[in-house]
Amino acid sequence: MADTVSVIPTSVLRNLSDKLYEKRKNAALEVEGIVKQLASSGDHEKISAVINSLTTEFTYSPQANHRKGGLIGLAAATVGLTYEAAQYLEQIVPPVLKSFSDQDNRVRYYACEALYNIAKVVRGDFIIFFNQIFDALCKLSTDSDANVQSAAHLLDRLVKDIVTESDQFSIEEFIPLLRERMNVLNPYVRQFLVGWITVLDSVPDIDMLGFLPDFLDGLFNMLSDSSHEIRQQADSALSEFLQEIKNSPSVDYCRMAKILVQRAASPDEFTRLTAITWIYEFVKLGGDQLVPYYADILGAILPCISDKEEKIRVVARETNEELRAIKVDPAEAYNMGAILSIARRQLGSEWEATRIEALHWISALLNRHRTEVLSFLNDIFDTLLKALSDSSDEVVLLVLDIHACIAQDPLHFRQLVVFLVHNFRVDHNLLERRGALIIRRLCVLLDAERVYRELSTILEGEADLDFACIMVQALNLILLTSSELSDLRKLLKQSLVNAAGKDLFVSLYASWCHSTMAIISLCLLAQTYQHASAVIQSLVEEDINVKFLVQLDKLIRLLETPIFAYLRLQLLEPGRYIWLLKALYGLLMLLPQQSAAFKILQTRLKTVPSYSFNGDQLNRASSGNPHSQILHHSGSQITEDGDINQENGNLQNGINFASRLQQFEQMQQQHRMSQVQSRNSSTSL
Repeated sequence: MADTVSVIPTSVLRNLSDKLYEKRKNAALEVEGIVKQLASSGDHEKISAVINSLTTEFTYSPQANHRKGGLIGLAAATVGLTYEAAQYLEQIVPPVLKSFSDQDNRVRYYACEALYNIAKVVRGDFIIFFNQIFDALCKLSTDSDANVQSAAHLLDRLVKDIVTESDQFSIEEFIPLLRERMNVLNPYVRQFLVGWITVLDSVPDIDMLGFLPDFLDGLFNMLSDSSHEIRQQADSALSEFLQEIKNSPSVDYCRMAKILVQRAASPDEFTRLTAITWIYEFVKLGGDQLVPYYADILGAILPCISDKEEKIRVVARETNEELRAIKVDPAEAYNMGAILSIARRQLGSEWEATRIEALHWISALLNRHRTEVLSFLNDIFDTLLKALSDSSDEVVLLVLDIHACIAQDPLHFRQLVVFLVHNFRVDHNLLERRGALIIRRLCVLLDAERVYRELSTILEGEADLDFACIMVQALNLILLTSSELSDLRKLLKQSLVNAAGKDLFVSLYASWCHSTMAIISLCLLAQTYQHASAVIQSLVEEDINVKFLVQLDKLIRLLETPIFAYLRLQLLEPGRYIWLLKALYGLLMLLPQQSAAFKILQTRLKTVPSYSFNGDQLNRASSGNPHSQILHHSGSQITEDGDINQENGNLQNGINFASRLQQFEQMQQQHRMSQVQSRNSSTSL
């Protein structure tokens, strides 16, 4: 203090701490003049002593007026130093910055004023304190005092001007501080930060785009701010950066992709739209660079395809198409397992559109990279099977397309059919609601005969006899009614004259034995009428139950459909098809007379002409001789046991109907025993 008194008069020091502003201001002007003289004489030691005194005796004083005087005195000293002020900034700036957090709002105000005056003098030289000044201004932006806020805004504008014209500003040193402050939620701080980001981005020599990943997440945070102005400022900044990205030859897409993926799932609609728009541009621009993040990007896109906002849905679909159009070798870091995992997870989405697109992805990958996809089959197969129970028909059809593609391999085909039967077994509703759709589609995609043979093989050994009966009845109904199975019906009609037809008939017969009505239907379809009559004759009392009559009713109605037109036309020649007539009368005798089915069949049989009967044919039919009926086919004589006698020789293509009948009776006996056991078990309980 003694050294200071020798340089600055006591009266000046006293006025510098006076409560009146005018006295402090005049004292500051005195200090400015004194420091200017010391600077001109080069007395740096005294200058340093003056600054040190202003700091320790005034700015650090417990008295508010002293602190105010010290701040105005430091600013005055800086003005007096002019060009030489830079070498004293280490002494001058820190106490001023410390005063920014003073409890007295007037002290904070004078601190802003002092730093403003100091900055005007030293300009770019004070850039070395930029981070501390920025941090102080950031805090002052939320100040409770309006005057302090106003002073801080003036200082902020000056600092921005200085930074934009300075070549000493280090963006590398500033970014960590910016990244840290971007997490602040205060709206004033957010406005302050966006303002700085915009200003720095406008400076050609400052590469803000290169550091965009460091503060991009913070900008996206601001899109959901409650303040419309902040949302608008953040959106404007993001739009500008996106335009720069489009024009830049080198962009770090990968780091930003992680942020965008997270933001695409934001609960805020505007944030989701902006994020998905950025992702769309990234996919178009980045392409191959984003290969390692395809799975993450896909995970962001698929939910947005079903977004409640139409704009988001549109952009998401466009992005999805762009992404799927990019063809990349899996060897190039293409994480097939991760992409399939995302698609599998999205199959559980509550939104149909998302599930459909997930299936399109699996299908596309399967077509392009079959081997790689099949290596992950165990991870997705169960989910694909469960998707067969989906509430959407379109989803089920797409799943079947994928299953059909997978099932090109015999092992996978067998696995698919086994799992399909298992799903029908554990979920009878699935069989009832989706059974026909699934079976018909598979028959189109994988060859109907192959599908039916495999199903028959599995059901032949089915332990759950009730399920086997239900499943066979469902398959039989599909066989008799579906246009997709017309070729299979044609082949079965040739069972007595064609080796392939006979082989198919025998293959289906083994499992069709689970259902009496299915066997009778199969025989009528295959034109093995004598065997149909034999099956009807073999029925016992236990077989004629409500379920049987319901199935019989369905069959009688089916006989009136176009599929069985050939059978009805054969009734025009009852003498030639005597066993058909006997089989139909057998069915009629099983029906209750008051039932609608009885009346339908009775009416049909009444139309059969009687003129073509003769005594020998009736006698043969009545005798039940299994080798008595003669059919005519293309100049050949065909007996129902399959012997074909042709003029140019004999071709053995026989079906051992006696053995088939025994097979049927044994299977029905198992069903009856199972029902008895089930009733006994229920009684015991």
